[in-house]
Amino acid sequence: TPRSNRRQRQMCIRDSVGVAALYSALWWMGRRDTSLCVRDLWEIAITAGVIGLAAGRLVAMVRGGVNPLAHPGDLLLVRAGVDTVGATTAALVTTAWLARADLREQLDGLAPAALFGVAGWHAGCLLRDACLGTPSELPWAWAQPGSDITRHPVEIYAAILLGVIAWLLFRLRLRYPAPGLVAALALAAAGAARLITEPMRPSLFGGPVWWYAAAIGIGLAVAAWTMITRASSGTTDEAPPLQ
Repeated sequence: TPRSNRRQRQMCIRDSVGVAALYSALWWMGRRDTSLCVRDLWEIAITAGVIGLAAGRLVAMVRGGVNPLAHPGDLLLVRAGVDTVGATTAALVTTAWLARADLREQLDGLAPAALFGVAGWHAGCLLRDACLGTPSELPWAWAQPGSDITRHPVEIYAAILLGVIAWLLFRLRLRYPAPGLVAALALAAAGAARLITEPMRPSLFGGPVWWYAAAIGIGLAVAAWTMITRASSGTTDEAPPLQ
C-alpha cells in the first residue's frame, strides 16, 4: 500500500542516517588520531552490520516457523522482522574475527564511532515522525499532530546520550590508552543508555532488559579487568598528541 511504501522509505532513510553518522565519526576521529585506519574500521563495521542483519533475519524466520530453505526470498524482507539478539551476536562475532590481528586496538577505535552511528540512527526518528514515547508534561515534550497529549522525545534522548558518550570515549582513548578499555566501556554505555530510555518507550511488552543489564555487567567487568591488569603490569603507554 502507499502508506506501507512510505514507511519503508522513511525507515531506509533512518538507517542511512545511522550509516552516515558512523562514517562521519570515523572520518572525524581519523583526522584527530592518525593511528586509526579509517578504511579498515569502516570495512569491518559494514561487513559486521550486513552479516548481523542477515543472521538476525534468519533467526527471526526460524522462530516464526518459516523455513529459510523453502522460502529463501523472505531473507530479503528485513522489515518483516529481525531478531535483535541473533543480529547482535553475529555482528560481534564477525567484528571479532575481522579484527582478530589486533582485536583490542581495533575495537577501541571502532567503538566510539559505532555509538555515534547508533546515535544517528536514533536521531533519524525526526525523518519518520517516530521520536515520541510515553506521556510527559516536561517543557520540551511535544505532541503528535492532532493530539493534545505531549510525550517524551525518547529517541532524541537516546541520540544525545549516545553521542555524548561516544565523544567522551574517544577523548578517553586519546588520554588513557589502555587496550580494550574503551570498547568495554562502550558496551556498558550502550546497555545503560538503552536501559535508561526503555521505560519511556511505549510498548505492549517489556523490552529485553536482561540483555541491556548483561551488556552493562560484562562491559564494566572487562573494563575493571583491563585497568587492573594494566596497573599490575606497570604499563605506561604514551597517548598520541591531542589535535
